[in-house]
Amino acid sequence: MQLLSVIIGNATKLMCTTEALINVSAIFEGGLVHAIIGPNGAGKTTLTRVIAGLLKLNDGNIEYFLENQRITQVKTCLGYFPQESSLYSDLTCQEHLEFFKELYNIDKKEFAIRSNRLYEATGMFQFKDVRVGSLSGGMYKKLGLMCVLLNRPKLLLLDEPTIGVDPVSRVELWDLIYSFAKNSITIIMTTSYMDEAKRADKIHVLNEGRLLMSGKPMELMNKYHLDKIEDIFFKNSEQ
Repeated sequence: MQLLSVIIGNATKLMCTTEALINVSAIFEGGLVHAIIGPNGAGKTTLTRVIAGLLKLNDGNIEYFLENQRITQVKTCLGYFPQESSLYSDLTCQEHLEFFKELYNIDKKEFAIRSNRLYEATGMFQFKDVRVGSLSGGMYKKLGLMCVLLNRPKLLLLDEPTIGVDPVSRVELWDLIYSFAKNSITIIMTTSYMDEAKRADKIHVLNEGRLLMSGKPMELMNKYHLDKIEDIFFKNSEQ
């Protein structure tokens, strides 16, 4: 499977008069789990939406590569799960998957194979006929993952995928994310949980629209002699 990478150069995005992103340059290598971290208002969601193509930059550029080949049509090979509620409470899990089957134009036989594998991976088979409005926060997030993974994206964008779920479900969701990453999917997610940031292959630290640093969690902690990953923000304020 070819790996999809994303390169962002000097990205600036204005939201009304607010600079949501300021000269952000970052490389999201293919096949890794990337975590975009930072406090509220740091620009995490804006950056994710820019990568998803939902927002246009005011300045700078963003490029996508399959291996070493630059591509311009990326929407067909990415999956995006927003932080906001995006599923229909009166539809069942199976009805959601069937809706996305039509959206992705997946034939009946292939849909059966993919949906069964997703049900097995998430442990959601027993809830296939349950309406979304009756699901717990953790099960809701699992269904959201199933929907965006049905098309087998090369790039998976997750905006705060574990927010609002219990600690056990957070662990289960992370295990799912890593199991999908092993299938050579590039994953870019935002998170406010520092324990999740430490599990990522690479973190990108944002604050007030600026990228402070990028790198492997432990390497950054060793470089700056930090005891905890959240101390990165204190380190920056001292500079």
